[in-house]
Amino acid sequence: MPFIPGLVSVSFRQLAPVEVLELAAKAGLQAIEWGGDIHSPHGDIARAREVALQTTEAGLRTACYGSYYRLGVSEKEGLSFDRVLETAVALGAPSIRVWAGNTASEETFEDQRKAVTADALRCAEAAAAANVKVALEYHANTLTDCDASATRLLAEAAHPNLYTLWQPINGETRENNETALRHVLPRLLNLHVFQWTKPADKIIRHPLAEGRENWVSYLNLARSEDKERYCLLEFVLGDDPQQLLTDAATLREWLTAN
Repeated sequence: MPFIPGLVSVSFRQLAPVEVLELAAKAGLQAIEWGGDIHSPHGDIARAREVALQTTEAGLRTACYGSYYRLGVSEKEGLSFDRVLETAVALGAPSIRVWAGNTASEETFEDQRKAVTADALRCAEAAAAANVKVALEYHANTLTDCDASATRLLAEAAHPNLYTLWQPINGETRENNETALRHVLPRLLNLHVFQWTKPADKIIRHPLAEGRENWVSYLNLARSEDKERYCLLEFVLGDDPQQLLTDAATLREWLTAN
């Protein structure tokens, strides 16, 4: 089945949901991962229903609910997964993004890791009852910040309703990122697409076209004959809507060329 090009809404936090939709449609994108901080806040059911209607009216899909629920952490800090799930259902989201804790894997104690794993299993089970998937954010300063830790977490939280998102790890070689992607393929849901480099400790954004060699390889690995996956553009150079139009054209070219 084909990849579906889309946008992570928090790339343009300064825009209202209807403006995000207008920009995405202009860019030829088909789906939005709606963020849980600004565009569809956790627990605001009326807003979620409004955004869902706006998305449908714009002819786009909701790809995912990009929550800021952190496994093993958020319940203790006042954000319940039940509230996140209720919002995702109102939004019409087929999946919820969650974060694998709030510490880097090398700095996480075993009891913290066990708490993240247990919460992942709990949330995946609760969401399954609502026919909503749960997917881990693949990100720095969480338990998915490197290949080994992410692979271990997915093995220990082996629930059929728990998946992962994927994005290249900044500063890693293409070969290492390819290896990491292969390891998560059986549980892969969607991809977050961007072109950044990390000389020293500084992240620099680039036009997506500069990542052609890397991304064509990643997309070839992630392509599936029987699974539909969203490729979601994220945080473009300069947070510039015009750059999104350029990057979206690049992404659509890659998706149709292979």
